Amino acid sequence: MQLYRWLVLSIALVSALPAFGQERLKVFVGYSFLRPSVTYGQVSDCPLTCPVPPATATNHPNWHGYEVSATLKLLPWIGAKADFSGHYGTVTGHSSGHEQTYLFGPELSLPARVSPFVHALFGVAHQGVDAGTSTYHGDPVTVLASGNDAFAATLGVGIDVHIAPFLSLRPVQIDTLLTRFHSSTQFQPRFSAGLVVRF
Repeated sequence: MQLYRWLVLSIALVSALPAFGQERLKVFVGYSFLRPSVTYGQVSDCPLTCPVPPATATNHPNWHGYEVSATLKLLPWIGAKADFSGHYGTVTGHSSGHEQTYLFGPELSLPARVSPFVHALFGVAHQGVDAGTSTYHGDPVTVLASGNDAFAATLGVGIDVHIAPFLSLRPVQIDTLLTRFHSSTQFQPRFSAGLVVRF
């Protein structure tokens, strides 16, 4: 009975070896789009006759940037993933901002020429707003500089298409990025596409 168990285990390990030989690590580099929820402070630049703006405001700009990830295959269908992204753009008026994420977690994928995958990642996000100027009901305001770090997590899906022995195209990856800036929860859509190098 003990010999039978070892035989079954050996066959399972040997059958997994070709997958390890074909792909042990995959590295993704690509373009990424994020629609964040950005809360910023502002003060009026107007005389006393102007309406007083609220101390904070929230905007949902369109930001562009990059995403880089590396997935170490533990089994042909499961891997450990590290994911980093940065997005940049205008917050409001002449004030710009950025958001960076540092996420880690498991990825499940189908080991095939067309390989769909799903991941659940957890980590931290940093969001910064640069000082600048904007308007409130047509009157000038100053946007205050700020920076915040918060818990972040994402649940996402995508697909990789093998186009060469060590190269894949990732035509789409769709994530819902959850952050906890300012003690409230934000759900931010993220879309990415690019190339995957497989080792």
